[in-house]
Amino acid sequence: MTRIDFYTLAADSSGDRFIFTCRLLERIRAEGLRVLVYCPESEWARHLDRLLWTFREDGFLPHGLVGQVDAEFTPVLIGADPRPPVPTEVLVNLALTPPDDLSPFARVCEPLDQTPSVLEAGRARYRHYRQLGHPLEHHQVRL
Repeated sequence: MTRIDFYTLAADSSGDRFIFTCRLLERIRAEGLRVLVYCPESEWARHLDRLLWTFREDGFLPHGLVGQVDAEFTPVLIGADPRPPVPTEVLVNLALTPPDDLSPFARVCEPLDQTPSVLEAGRARYRHYRQLGHPLEHHQVRL
C-alpha cells in the first residue's frame, strides 16, 4: 500500500510549501527516484517551474511540465493530471484534494504550509488516507 508523508511547515518558517517542495524534490532525486508533482492549478505549476530554475544558485534539478518535455528523460514532471505518463515512484501532491488512484506510486508526499485553506484541506486528506488504510507519517518542517 502507498505510504503517505505529510510535511507541515512551522508557523515561523521563512518559506512556503512551494519553496519546501523544491527542497523535497531535491531529496527525492538524490535517492534516484522519479517524481510527478500533481499541480492542477496552471498558475501554481508555472510558479513551481520558475522556482525550480532559480531556488539554487549552484545546482539544477532537471524538470519540466508534462506535455512540454520528453517524459522518459525528465525525472521531475509537473502536471495537472495525477496519472504519471511514465512509471514514477513518488507523487508530490500540491492539489487541495487527494488523487483518485495512488496505485502507481510507492509514496505520496503532501507538503503543507500555514495557509488556513491548505491546512484544512490537508487535514481532510489525512483523514481520507487513514480511512483507506494507508501508512501515514507526519513531519514538522522549519525552513
